[in-house]
Amino acid sequence: MFSCLSRRLLLLSVATALACPPAAHAELGGSAANVRGEAARMNARVAAVSMGRYTRHELTRANGGSVREFTNAGGQVFAVTWSGPGKPDLRSLLGRHFAALQASSARGRAAHALRRPPQVSQGDLQIQTAGHMGWFHGVAFIPSLAPAGFAPADLQQGN
Repeated sequence: MFSCLSRRLLLLSVATALACPPAAHAELGGSAANVRGEAARMNARVAAVSMGRYTRHELTRANGGSVREFTNAGGQVFAVTWSGPGKPDLRSLLGRHFAALQASSARGRAAHALRRPPQVSQGDLQIQTAGHMGWFHGVAFIPSLAPAGFAPADLQQGN
């Protein structure tokens, strides 16, 4: 079976894995404190722009694409937008809400729907994706976390 050295190495690797928590990501509904970590993980430059009632964190990816994470005064990410060549890691950006996007995609395939990108329109979760080979964009939004007076039009890439 295992030699004594193999067992020690296995125990050491398990102990190391348990001692090191997984990397935190700024994700939809998550904390703004993790935006810098997300930028580092994406190899992106980050700039924060105060928009009065909220902050827009601009992450410029190495491939020229952008990710914007919008945070409320309480430090929660209430919206995420993305655009550019190649999709960012949506599992990381959407966090626990990624499952809703996956389910929407699966329903579309099961119904033999036209080739439409997956969309989610639930009470407190809106996700829209679009794109074509070489250029993708999308928006994910949790209305209940948005500051008072925030309009979804504020999520447009030009704002």
